Amino acid sequence: MAKKYIVDLSEDEVSQLQALIKKGKHKARTITRANILLMASEGETDQAIAAIVRVHVTTVERTREKFVIGGLDFALIDEPHPPKIRKLEGKSEAFLIATACSDAPSGRVRWTMQLLADHLIEVGIVDSISDETVRQTLKKTTLSVAERTVVHSRSKRRVRFTDGRFIGFIQ
Repeated sequence: MAKKYIVDLSEDEVSQLQALIKKGKHKARTITRANILLMASEGETDQAIAAIVRVHVTTVERTREKFVIGGLDFALIDEPHPPKIRKLEGKSEAFLIATACSDAPSGRVRWTMQLLADHLIEVGIVDSISDETVRQTLKKTTLSVAERTVVHSRSKRRVRFTDGRFIGFIQ
């Protein structure tokens, strides 16, 4: 079967790819794609390239296609991924923090991440949320809150809140 996308590299492109591979300062994915393009320009079959570079044959085909359609940079560099939409921002994040700092529900000693996630869904703050998202949000905000509300006494190795309440000793 005839190849639909044939890689024909200029001397300048070959030297650029060889320099990229030789330096080794780029992502492994970029170096692999450079190797694929060099081998494809030398006339290797897709199956041989895939076996040597240890990728799937479709990866070789897609790399050749991207080079023919968009050029060297398009074939080597990934497009940036779109940003993920945050589930908790502003007031909903503040509500989570206030809930986590409040007394635990009856029959519980403390709030768990899953209890907080379920509570946010029950109240109607979000449609769905995982306990991991709750954990990451609390971790992010707890550090900034702790930096503002904890005082470290150097002389006696005691830790206190800024309002004077004693927390404990530093080990």
